[in-house]
Amino acid sequence: MCVQEDEQVDQDNNNMEKLDNRRISWPLHCDLLHDQMDNTERDSSFRISSDQISAPNSFPLESICEDTEIADKKQNLINFVPTLRSGEWSDIGGRPYMEDTHISIEDLAKKFGYDAVCDEAISFYGVFDGHGGKTAAQFVRDHLPKVIVEDADFPLELEKVVARSFLETDSEFAKTCSIESSLSSGTTALTAIIFGRSLLVANAGDCRAVLSRAGGVIELSKDHRPLCMKERMRIESLGGFIDDGYLNGQLGVTRALGNWHLEGMKEVSGRNGPLSAEPELKLMTLTKDDEFLIIGSDGIWDVFRSQNAVDFARRRLQEHNDVKQCCKEIIGEAIKRGATDNLTVVMVCFQSEPPPPLVVERPNRVRRSISAEGLQNLKYLLER
Repeated sequence: MCVQEDEQVDQDNNNMEKLDNRRISWPLHCDLLHDQMDNTERDSSFRISSDQISAPNSFPLESICEDTEIADKKQNLINFVPTLRSGEWSDIGGRPYMEDTHISIEDLAKKFGYDAVCDEAISFYGVFDGHGGKTAAQFVRDHLPKVIVEDADFPLELEKVVARSFLETDSEFAKTCSIESSLSSGTTALTAIIFGRSLLVANAGDCRAVLSRAGGVIELSKDHRPLCMKERMRIESLGGFIDDGYLNGQLGVTRALGNWHLEGMKEVSGRNGPLSAEPELKLMTLTKDDEFLIIGSDGIWDVFRSQNAVDFARRRLQEHNDVKQCCKEIIGEAIKRGATDNLTVVMVCFQSEPPPPLVVERPNRVRRSISAEGLQNLKYLLER
């Protein structure tokens, strides 16, 4: 290497060090841009002099900062506007009394005369599975939506509002039971609020909400039962216990509203007992691939797996696209499968059209060849 080349290399190294020092303060998108340019400069086939670089030849930022898949997903979120259609159905099943109840409100604010902060309707859906009587389920159904709307932070902080409202409704029911003890009972509660493209699911108990996304299932709630390890740890930390699969030997669920008459289940505050009324929340943004939401009491899930319910509902919607009829058929199928509990299902579709058929990708065929020797052997066998 000649002296001139040595000097050129040193000069290049000094320039690279200065370049690296300046890049420490660059924003992320600038780093990505310069990384792309550095890679191009390393390739001799694309090396150009600095005086040849001009604005028209610059790399577009969007092609560097995010790949096509991410850009498509963002576009889907921006363009998609849910078209809500709902239906519901219930049946007493194999029980002597009906303790399930449900609710569907298209515009929550309008229902209770609340001046919404925007033009978008806030829709509310819920399933309540009572035990030890139906009064708790009916009380929560009638009071919870109103408590949510009257919260000072509604609708700007929906997660905090819904969590507080579950606990407040539970406390109000405790006061009611203290006046009239014959009303004492309990209920699980699962609600879904849809606000624009946002979906908020709140669950306390063993009802379940599942979402159909392009034919696949997304479970939006967890069954609060004594055999759930997370629930068991919470219960034992609060002085409760699991006996033969039941909370304190009495209840088959670990979260519920009501049950104030059961000793040792709840403290006065409603927060510290092993039986909790605090819901678990799931907030998500709907996309154009989201087809419908199924909310069902535990009687449904005793005989349906989540994916099985989605598959069944998709087939029925493809046949007639009637949401209420689909709910009725889910209940009918559950009874055929031997369901013995009360049965309630609420279904919300996000599209006006029925779900499209699923396209199953077939694996590429594997080409097989046979040697000349093998061909001769096969010919010999065939001619025998």
